[in-house]
Amino acid sequence: MNETLPPVPALPATQNAIQIVGPGQLVHNRAKPVPVPGPTQLIVKVEAVGICFSDTKLLHAFTSHPRKSDVLAGLDPAALAENPSYVPGDRPTVPGHECAGRIVAVGDDVRRHRAGERVLVQTDYRHLPTATSNAAFGYNFEGGLQEYVLLDERMIIEPGTGERFLIPVDEEPSGSAVALLEPWACVEASYASRQRAKLAPGGRLLVVADTGHAIEGLAPLLAAVPPAATIAVLADEAQRLALGAIADPGGPGIELKGGLDDLPGESFDDVIYFGADAEVIERLQAHLAPRGVIDVVLGGKAIGRPVAVDVGRVHYDLTRWVGTPGRSALDGYAIAPADGELRDDDRVAVIGAAGPMGFMHVIRTATCGHSGIALVAIDIDDARLAHLAGIAAPLAAEHGVRVEFVNGRTTNVEPGFSYVAVMVPAPAIVAQAIELAGEGCRLNLFAGFALGTRAALDLDALIAKRGYLLGTSGSEIPDMKTVIGKLERGELDTNISVDAITGMEGVKEALAAVETRTSGGKIVVYPALHELGMIRLSELAVRFPTVAAGLRDGRWTRAAEEALLAAAAEGGGG
Repeated sequence: MNETLPPVPALPATQNAIQIVGPGQLVHNRAKPVPVPGPTQLIVKVEAVGICFSDTKLLHAFTSHPRKSDVLAGLDPAALAENPSYVPGDRPTVPGHECAGRIVAVGDDVRRHRAGERVLVQTDYRHLPTATSNAAFGYNFEGGLQEYVLLDERMIIEPGTGERFLIPVDEEPSGSAVALLEPWACVEASYASRQRAKLAPGGRLLVVADTGHAIEGLAPLLAAVPPAATIAVLADEAQRLALGAIADPGGPGIELKGGLDDLPGESFDDVIYFGADAEVIERLQAHLAPRGVIDVVLGGKAIGRPVAVDVGRVHYDLTRWVGTPGRSALDGYAIAPADGELRDDDRVAVIGAAGPMGFMHVIRTATCGHSGIALVAIDIDDARLAHLAGIAAPLAAEHGVRVEFVNGRTTNVEPGFSYVAVMVPAPAIVAQAIELAGEGCRLNLFAGFALGTRAALDLDALIAKRGYLLGTSGSEIPDMKTVIGKLERGELDTNISVDAITGMEGVKEALAAVETRTSGGKIVVYPALHELGMIRLSELAVRFPTVAAGLRDGRWTRAAEEALLAAAAEGGGG
């Protein structure tokens, strides 16, 4: 890392900022005050920000977004009150969580950060819970779609590890390349995410059994990882005797309940259901704690109808679905992989492949390094597919990956995939993903389904195929460091995904392009450019020929970024 830090500029009194002031209400504030940092606070001057589909969800949900609510723990309330960037509830907020910048001012008591450091912002404050999620930069704390953003050092040091949420980065990459490390880290996290094939250590277990279903395979699960508490809802005496024989005499015992109605508000790390009643399954998922696993043991029977599965919880709460057509609960847990990573000889489908995040999944798959990979990139927009093919096909060929680019609306896709990644937040697409799945398929619900979004899924088919539902939201510091390493070693060019650039005046258009899925890649905002509207890279040669000269094979580069900022400076700020 370069230890020679650039000079620190003086702070202006006001700045340009994009603010969400109500549901669907976005304003360009040209005179937002620049805060003066307190003793434990610091100011980051924003270089570049990527637009994310999640920004559109916050725009529409506003106060109902789970990350826009109050922080409930993890930080002294006095520290929150002292922070002008803390804006829960109906206070206007600044979106933008894909952010690169430079620290330009620090308070007297700041110890871990220095003025002049260039940083990537890790945005997901998992140590600061809200009622149904956690705090985050660009949500209940103001984000990067402004020229200067204030942070408090007390909340951007990870408890336990001491890691910084402002991660130092090298001076060499462009601002856009650094900002786009955040979405690439989210993609990385979806593959690196650890899964579990056993009960949660020290967790709470719920066992439910319907009439005629034997309790089998539970003893080895309990012996391997004894839960702290077990509650059971049983249908007959044989089940009670079977469960009683399993209980550890020296353990906490098993508490019997008369029915599901006796479980109001209770949540469990593991739910094991011996039965095949769709209505019961739909009720049980409400009792899953975040990161909880539900194991559906069909016992040779069929559910017989689609089950309304909360796919928003799979994405945001990291809940997991396993099951078996047989009688043993152990067989359900056995299908869980160690992680979400690809394997040799995987046949991979990416649904929504030509959108900004699908693009990244395709590129990662094409360059993953596993042998025998076959990839089908599925979208419904021929122009975007052609754009994706022009970039991804040469990379796939270079890495020995067989790849097809398919319009799913006009071309039949043969099922049998061992990995399906879903980019489109439409419940019907998840049902289609199960149809495409083959034996032992992992279905990665990467799309940001809102909490409470239910998809009618054929769990009979999913369980018969030994399919595994997983999903992730955001990233963690190790994921960020992984992609920083790839960028600095030249293994990853995050700018490969840039489709358009804009200043502050074009943010509304950029958000609309992301929401309507007309963008074939990422849109990067430069807050220093106040009046510049959105420009697609394909339009640069006409509108900014000097900037277009800096492109490399049509792709965004540091040279193009420098030319854009220079041209804007000559024109009086864009």
